[in-house]
Amino acid sequence: MTTIALGPARTTTTAVRPAATRLRLTARGRAVLTTLAALPAVLVILGVIWGGGAALASLDPSAPSGTFETVTVSAGDSLWSIAQEIAPDADPRDVVAEISRLNGLTGSVVSAGQQLAIPLAYTQ
Repeated sequence: MTTIALGPARTTTTAVRPAATRLRLTARGRAVLTTLAALPAVLVILGVIWGGGAALASLDPSAPSGTFETVTVSAGDSLWSIAQEIAPDADPRDVVAEISRLNGLTGSVVSAGQQLAIPLAYTQ
C-alpha cells in the first residue's frame, strides 16, 4: 500500500494579545486630579467670602437697612411704571434713578418676581 501526502503539514497559529494594563496614577497624577476635583468648591467658598454676605444690594455704602421697603415686580411692570405708582407727585426720572442706585441696577430691565428696594421717602 502506498501513502500519499496531500501537502505540507498544517500548523495553526494564534494571535497573542498583549495583556490589558490598568491605569496607574502616580502621586503627581493623584494630586492633579484632587486639585481639579476640589477647584469648584474652592471657587464657591472664595466667592462667598469675597461677597461678604451683604444683605443690602445697594451700590451706595451709606444706605442703612431701615431706609427702604421692598416691592415685588409684577409681570408687565417696568421701573417707570413702579416709579409712577409709588410716587405719583414726583418726577419719575428721579424716582427711577434712586431705585436704580439703591438696588445697584446698571440698566432699566427688571423681571417679574424680582425684589426691589424702594426708598422710604416714596412709600409713605
